[in-house]
Amino acid sequence: MKAKSLFKEVFQYKETNCTIIADNERAVKTAISSIRYHRKKLEEYSRIHPIFLYTFRPLPVDKGPLVVRLMADAAEKANVGPMAAVAGVLADLAVKDMTLNGSEVAVIENGGEVSAISNRPIDVALSAGDSPLSRTFGFRLENFPIGVATSSGLYSHAFSFGEAEAATIFSTNAGLADAAATAVGNLIKGKNCRGAINRGVKKALSIDGVEGVLIIYRGMVGRAGKIPQIIKVSTVETAPFPKLF
Repeated sequence: MKAKSLFKEVFQYKETNCTIIADNERAVKTAISSIRYHRKKLEEYSRIHPIFLYTFRPLPVDKGPLVVRLMADAAEKANVGPMAAVAGVLADLAVKDMTLNGSEVAVIENGGEVSAISNRPIDVALSAGDSPLSRTFGFRLENFPIGVATSSGLYSHAFSFGEAEAATIFSTNAGLADAAATAVGNLIKGKNCRGAINRGVKKALSIDGVEGVLIIYRGMVGRAGKIPQIIKVSTVETAPFPKLF
């Protein structure tokens, strides 16, 4: 049976820059509405609680919008500030709303963080800026739901205390993956590359909900846990799967 065609749209709203993939056009519109709605709720909350935007430490939240509570929960598990989870949580919420609207393929890539539910494999490429390994390989996602997030101390616009080309985390949701990638990325620094990678791996696997980790640091690669199939990435799409770049 021929696979149902997919809809893809790039969407930008303030600092949010997303690629949306779905198996129906209605779900794409749902994702856009979801991102706008939850961003508005976050902005309203942060105007009253500005520390939420700037702290590098977990900040417990008992009451507040869903987006804020999910960010705070992910941040607490990874021991980072809640904004470390913002892109992943917004992606998770959009995917949830898409599936509630009947989509069986719901993929959001938000600033490099991926949240996905799908009835077919999804290929994603690993981007690590100017690193020689950037966009040369990726992952075939086949077990869903899944969250994939990458932190970089060299190439990302997001704040990091580390120096890794890439610290990529795999989890069942992108919010936790996002926060965990930041926590791991912060540890990757110094001349002892192997030691730095080992610290990052140990940290990643200590975070409840993290399933796998891959770290690129000064040309060395370390990985542990449950990682999707690694695939070679071509600039020419040859497989009948959507690719996120």
